[in-house]
Amino acid sequence: MKGLAVLILLLALSRSIEHTEAQFDGECKFNKPLEPRPHSASVLDFGAVGDGETLNTLAFQNAIFYLKSFADKGGAQLYVPAGRWLTGSIKLTSHLTLFLEKEAVILGSKDYAHWDIVEALPSYGGGNNGTVDGQGSIWWEQFTAHSLNYTRPHLVEFVSSKDVVVSNLTFLNAPAWNIHPVYCSNVVVQNISVHSPANSPYTYGVVPDSSEHVCIENSNISMGHDAVVLKSGWDEYGISYGKPTSNVHVRGVRLQSFAGAGMAFGSEMSGGISNVLVEHVYLHDSLLGIELKTARGRGNFTGLSESPFTSICLSNITFSISSNPFTPWLCSDISGSSQNVSPEPCPELESSFSSTTSTCFALLHHPYSQVAVL
Repeated sequence: MKGLAVLILLLALSRSIEHTEAQFDGECKFNKPLEPRPHSASVLDFGAVGDGETLNTLAFQNAIFYLKSFADKGGAQLYVPAGRWLTGSIKLTSHLTLFLEKEAVILGSKDYAHWDIVEALPSYGGGNNGTVDGQGSIWWEQFTAHSLNYTRPHLVEFVSSKDVVVSNLTFLNAPAWNIHPVYCSNVVVQNISVHSPANSPYTYGVVPDSSEHVCIENSNISMGHDAVVLKSGWDEYGISYGKPTSNVHVRGVRLQSFAGAGMAFGSEMSGGISNVLVEHVYLHDSLLGIELKTARGRGNFTGLSESPFTSICLSNITFSISSNPFTPWLCSDISGSSQNVSPEPCPELESSFSSTTSTCFALLHHPYSQVAVL
């Protein structure tokens, strides 16, 4: 049963989470502004048409191929003006800023033939409130009908990349995952909005996968399934490769999941996950708040070491707690306060709010009639 509640996680699951903020105080504090590129071009220069109907894959590919020549000269920027730019999958290049102007929308083609497999390279994504719309409904329908012959594409994927920045963009209707950095380092995702509707099956928001030094901040993510989920490899393949996800900082984000968790870990976690700092996060109207999940043969890890979770505010969240005799979850593992929550939470919780709850309440847009704070 989903109860209307607001919670602030001050300390959570102390058997799994150790507060070592003195050792790891977050990746986001080291963010550096992007330096302007000395060279630039517009997709219009390569024949792109922003009418929402003309396929512009070739125009984007030609523009990127041209700008690739400036990689050793300080890099270049590809400018996308206002309009609706239909395209299939495109391959970015190193030392490139893909800049979307306000009201610029990149539309993913609904034709399967336009989604070629490409290799990702270290790249930047940025803009002025532009939009990337995957138009994923056709993929969701095929997935639900079990009629796909291959896996669904991700909207944005970086593989074996470094120094990646994705900022000031809106991502809509991904066929599957939205932003997937895998085997990456120094990744910044900030000031973005990500949305997929409730009927989009297993759509994920931001998915750091076997990556390190990741900052996710100041963003609004609402997904069919998990909003932010950390992964590190699948089964024996992930164990063999052995690359963990580590040094991840999530702060100042609003997360919603219609059929999953606002913040999740796994279940692909064979490489391990560690050093995760989560703070000042608002999770709302979701099936689950924070979920740690795994499967037999994945990882052989216990808990998340050196990973403090602080000031986590949850509103209208289902709590589903399962324990086994070896790792019991007890009320004594948390601290905080509650008020007007049904059924009543742990008796150890105070019945009044402390000053630490003000940040949580400032995020809410509805009366605080039924509230719990943990």
